[in-house]
Amino acid sequence: MTPKVNKLQYKGKYVYRIQFSDNKEGDVNFQSFLWGEAFESLKDKKLFKKAFIDKIAGTITWPNGVDIAPETIYQKIISTR
Repeated sequence: MTPKVNKLQYKGKYVYRIQFSDNKEGDVNFQSFLWGEAFESLKDKKLFKKAFIDKIAGTITWPNGVDIAPETIYQKIISTR
């Protein structure tokens, strides 16, 4: 089971620092995710900066309804260690 996202901190450009409940953390550049119809709007940095943790779904979510599953981000963080 993937740990839960505990903290989400905007670092600049398309990067967030993300910490999980097992204390694994890292900076994730989301630029590679910003393609396709759903994610295209997140190229607007004003919108991109508004990400939040959806406590019910456990996803990283933006106000326009776009989200990214925590397991995707977790794998990205642990694979760079």
